[in-house]
Amino acid sequence: MIGVIGALVIAGVLGGLQTASHLGYDDARAQFDAALASTENTTAEVGLSTDELSAAADTGSLLIESDSGVLSDAGAKEALTSSIARAEDATASAEEDLDRPLPSAEKKPSFFWELYGATEQLQKDLDELDDLDSALATQAPRITAVTEELTEAGVAFVASAAASAPAFEAAHISARNDDVIALRDSAATASGAMSLDDSAVSSFVALQDAASQVISGEKSELAEKAGPLQSTRLDIEAFARSLAPGVLLEFDWNPIVNGAGDNGSMGGLTTWWWDEPDRAIIELSNSVAEQWPGDRSRALVAHEVGHAISVKCEDSYDSSTADSIEKWATAWAISMGFTDDANGVWAYGYPPQSYIDAAAGCR
Repeated sequence: MIGVIGALVIAGVLGGLQTASHLGYDDARAQFDAALASTENTTAEVGLSTDELSAAADTGSLLIESDSGVLSDAGAKEALTSSIARAEDATASAEEDLDRPLPSAEKKPSFFWELYGATEQLQKDLDELDDLDSALATQAPRITAVTEELTEAGVAFVASAAASAPAFEAAHISARNDDVIALRDSAATASGAMSLDDSAVSSFVALQDAASQVISGEKSELAEKAGPLQSTRLDIEAFARSLAPGVLLEFDWNPIVNGAGDNGSMGGLTTWWWDEPDRAIIELSNSVAEQWPGDRSRALVAHEVGHAISVKCEDSYDSSTADSIEKWATAWAISMGFTDDANGVWAYGYPPQSYIDAAAGCR
């Protein structure tokens, strides 16, 4: 009987141990599985954010590398450079945690002495998961903040170049119209950048290229005007632009223009476009510069500017005939106070008063 009772007691103890070990393992395994799922989710979210930050830093570096320094603001460039450095630090820190391996649970053992060991290991793995999840959760807001800062710095850098375009254009007044228009269009596109991505880089590079073309085109234009009359020619061009603010003017010079230019005569020819932006090309004979700043030269230039500025006032006159077009330009020169007959009166006759009145409103 004693032996039987002893066997029953031992069996009961063993059964209790087996049951308790199963329950303890199952509870630890449930906590481990929940923690693993949470950490995997956090890892995926932080990993995605880190990849986005890394890509943004690469894009920012491309902007810095492509900067010619012609248009961008030095302060904006310094801010972007600093943001890229902080992004690289944040990325490296996050990747250290992301590279930590996640523990995995082995198959559930059968015997209580194995179950107790497995449960203890699950508790250790659970502590490791909690530590990693906490570390990644700390990384997340830093990654977000640095990404926002980097994006803001990148957009501001591109915007600084776009904002510099008008002053750059004004500093290269002899650039060709097409090059200036390309610069304006590129600046408008770059100013619309809202994120730090490939399109921001493309728009920035296009703006840099447009600025380079403005410089190159202006050099060619000035080379064409080189010689003893260059300074006078540039003075005349500045005078013409002062008469037609807001109209993009380009100038060509030749010995003979419109059949005139020798024996004391002067010639002018203007080509203009009705579409946006307001622009025209004025061609003048060298004799206009040779007789500058005489009243005849000033009056003839005013007549040609009258053609150019008509793009701002196309509804003010009848542009269907050559006669009415020339009468308009003459009327405009008269309305501006240029009374010498070279204003167009000698070549085309005196315009009707209605044209002069209408031209007075075109400025």
